[in-house]
Amino acid sequence: MTTAETETGVLAGDERMLIDGELQFTAGEATFDVVHPASEQVAGRATDGTVDDMARAVGAARRAFDTTDWSRDLDFRYHCLTQLHDALERNKERLRRILITEVGCPVTVSGSQIESPIEEVKHWAQHGKAFEYLVDTGVHPTQLGPARRKIHYEAVGVVGAITPWNVPFYLNVAETVPALMAGNTVVLKPAQLTPWSGSEYGRIVAEETDIPPGVFNVVVSNSNDVGAALSADPRVDMITFTGSTATGRAILAAGAPTVKKTLLELGGKSAHIVLDDADFSAALPMAAMMACVMSGQSCILPSRILLPRSRYDEGIEILKGMMEGFPVGDPWTPGNMQGPQISEGQRQKVLGLIRSGIDSGARLVTGGGIPEDLPVGYYTQPTLLADVDPDSQVAQEEIFGPVLTVTGYDTDDEAIAIANNSIYGLSGEVSSGDVDRAFAVATRMRTGNVTINGKSHFGIGSPFGGTKQSGLGYRNGDEGYKEYLEAKTIGMPE
Repeated sequence: MTTAETETGVLAGDERMLIDGELQFTAGEATFDVVHPASEQVAGRATDGTVDDMARAVGAARRAFDTTDWSRDLDFRYHCLTQLHDALERNKERLRRILITEVGCPVTVSGSQIESPIEEVKHWAQHGKAFEYLVDTGVHPTQLGPARRKIHYEAVGVVGAITPWNVPFYLNVAETVPALMAGNTVVLKPAQLTPWSGSEYGRIVAEETDIPPGVFNVVVSNSNDVGAALSADPRVDMITFTGSTATGRAILAAGAPTVKKTLLELGGKSAHIVLDDADFSAALPMAAMMACVMSGQSCILPSRILLPRSRYDEGIEILKGMMEGFPVGDPWTPGNMQGPQISEGQRQKVLGLIRSGIDSGARLVTGGGIPEDLPVGYYTQPTLLADVDPDSQVAQEEIFGPVLTVTGYDTDDEAIAIANNSIYGLSGEVSSGDVDRAFAVATRMRTGNVTINGKSHFGIGSPFGGTKQSGLGYRNGDEGYKEYLEAKTIGMPE
């Protein structure tokens, strides 16, 4: 196990994966590099798991589900997840340093990626303990006489969880803990760029909880073939995935032959409709901050700003001032709120989309390149593009960088049409001095979630899911918990 730490706070995570209760390296002990995006230096390595390793992990999960009492022993599951919460709490500073090392997430804004998911473990343990798994719907008339019907909610089976690199620890927890509490066994495949947020999670489960062998497995790999094998394996009953829409389509195709249950949280291109009666001084600085925090690497961020033409120049000036003063730099330095992109490849994608916007007629207001004072690290300037054609590539494609596009409109109907002009429908926002007017606009936006005047839609107790090509199913809330359950209706004598 690697535990190297430097004076900068960079921390190398556990190199191993967890299969059938054993922390292990792949056969031949092949590894791959993990790069710290703020320094561009190799911070450590992770074992490079194979398709054979994934097959063993799936086999262990299948056996644990089919031959143990895990799915039927609610009290034991509650005990194990309570242990997990306490163990994660004890390890949270180590997990935070690993997060910053892998992702470049600024320490200033790391709470939502560390403290929040740890608290969600406790939430799901309590939610699962209180959930009503057997519902008596009463006596119903039938041609053969009265029949009592009961609905029995039971675990789906083996759940494969494939997670992305942008908020790795949070999503590792969000995709696996409710599945475990519902009685499923799990195989987690973390992203190649952030393996340690998965392998450390596996180590904590193995060393600090009573979760039995095979119930929770983590397969770390630098190969896309390993995740594809998980999606296609007929022994897997369900896939839960967060990531790009393109990968989501591939997962659906891989699971089609076995008609797998699939939960997908995919891409987004969220619009923020700023109505003409909005408080610009409150709405727009927050909009600029949301575009830059996490380096813009979030699917729900409202990256398209729609401004009324009657106040267009006023809005541009506010956004420009906020983005030019946004604190960008070393993620280990308190106060910095934007760190680097995850990789050079991701930064070049962002810069390429900015150039495509300018080529299509957008006006570069500020940013657009690499910060001169940050020559090392995959940093991108906070960028504001005005006069953006709503049909252009930069307005249609998910950027995943600190970039805001601004498009003008004249009427509420026009703004709604522009907002809905997307294959995505994950999130959205409306700002207005009239909440009823904002609510009416929100109900016409074809998106799964909408924030009005900065009051966030996102929370563990409320369902979160996308429409159109932004996903299938829900996370969070009672709806999110039920995704990991099957409803069995049983007819019986009264």
